[in-house]
Amino acid sequence: MSVSPLPTNQDLDPQRLREAFGIFPSGVVAVAAEVEGRRVGLAASSFTSVSLDPPLVSFSIANTSRTWPDLRRAEHLGVTILAAHHGDVCRQLAGPVDQRFDGIDVTATEDGALTLDEGLARFDCTIHREVEAGDHTIVLLQLHAVEHADTSLPLLFHRSGFGQMAKPA
Repeated sequence: MSVSPLPTNQDLDPQRLREAFGIFPSGVVAVAAEVEGRRVGLAASSFTSVSLDPPLVSFSIANTSRTWPDLRRAEHLGVTILAAHHGDVCRQLAGPVDQRFDGIDVTATEDGALTLDEGLARFDCTIHREVEAGDHTIVLLQLHAVEHADTSLPLLFHRSGFGQMAKPA
């Protein structure tokens, strides 16, 4: 085994970091709720499970997000794991605010959590904690309900594009 340190004094500009981070594929979720009678939502590729007891998940949101300040005011949030065929839905959720839910079938809970009907899994959550982390905020969500029946493949975000896993043999 050879020992070679990583070069020091590297240029860690955001573009180089984005390219390096993009090597690692991630799933994509929709985070949505009804806020003051409006459907508010976004797509996030930083979703991960955190804890079983208590049941927690997380995602990260850019501090410059103009959607998060509205969405975080919701009593409950819906999180939907997107399926491989949801590439267009994901782009739509990142598009113009007033068109994000056009033509998308959704279900709302009494507490305002909004989930996409065709998701692989759907979660009803509340904000457990927000942690400042550089130019993003890590949002920890506590789960209150879960539904998962779809066995389709998930939508993957990889190198700034969408893809899917190969079906297991």
